[in-house]
Amino acid sequence: MVGTACGNGEETETRTVEVSEPTLYSGQNLDREQLLETVSLGSCNRQDLPQEMWPFILENDPDLWIWLGDNIYGDTRDMDVLKAKYQMQKSGTAYRAFREQVPVIGIWDDHDYGVNDGGKEYPKKVESETLMLDFMDVPPEAPVRQRPGAYQSYAFGPAGRKVKVLLLDARYFRDSLEKSQDEGRRYIPNQTGDILGEAQWAWLEEELRDNSVSLFLIGSGIQFLPEDHGYEKWANFPKARQRFFDLLVATQPSRTLLMSGDRHLAELSQMEIEGLPYPLYEITASGMTHSWEEAEELNRYRQGPLVTLKNFGMLQLDWEGESPEVTVEVRGLGNEVYLSQTLKW
Repeated sequence: MVGTACGNGEETETRTVEVSEPTLYSGQNLDREQLLETVSLGSCNRQDLPQEMWPFILENDPDLWIWLGDNIYGDTRDMDVLKAKYQMQKSGTAYRAFREQVPVIGIWDDHDYGVNDGGKEYPKKVESETLMLDFMDVPPEAPVRQRPGAYQSYAFGPAGRKVKVLLLDARYFRDSLEKSQDEGRRYIPNQTGDILGEAQWAWLEEELRDNSVSLFLIGSGIQFLPEDHGYEKWANFPKARQRFFDLLVATQPSRTLLMSGDRHLAELSQMEIEGLPYPLYEITASGMTHSWEEAEELNRYRQGPLVTLKNFGMLQLDWEGESPEVTVEVRGLGNEVYLSQTLKW
């Protein structure tokens, strides 16, 4: 039995539900040689709300699903409670049917980490990481199981058409946020704080130097590019964010697309980075079971509309040319397309 956390992240455990044990599966079942042509992604999925999106995601016949955080709403220090909430999601009819057809990987954000807007101070992060990786069916021998932090790397596809998915852990090592006193702005920048920690930075650099990769997909629970809103984002840690940009310039990876969740809205952002020979794009897909429908906020890097309805993200990869062409989509209930843009690299 478990109580449910409210959407604003307050640690409340008020409603009791009965949870059956999840069906056991044989692991992530990833085919690393498969050419990725359709990738689906999303975030902000309350396990106790209707799971309406999964059949519509399946209509797109995705090769892969990527969780981008708030995959459940845990918000607790009680690991029995957190485990039961994961079990509720994993045993649900719609998601179970989805997992039987689509390989799943993913990273956490704050609510499934265990505490709203939490960082390295969370006392149950070791235990919580184990539960998250169990939820993803990450095998015991996986590198992520052997080290602190939930960051992961997955490569798919044959030589010349390889896609590498890098999932960054923006929780386990993250320094403290600086609270704002201004109305409508929750945080101000922590000018010296870090997000990833030195071990993860070193890992990321090594991964980005893989010159066999045609396309990098880099995911993080919080947004990389937006600066203007007052909530969680990489821009709250400007030194770490600049270090990330500098690392891209230093390693010169092939085409790179950023992915994020967290915001209960969806948008496409584009930024020019000096020294990077292509524009840096970010898709934010957030709000699978609930969204911020009245959202109105500035994002100087936004391309196209701000999507405030419940949604999921789709990446359509076209390999016909010398390099991959990526069409980014945001879709919702009924598989309706809210945003579609082919990236210009």
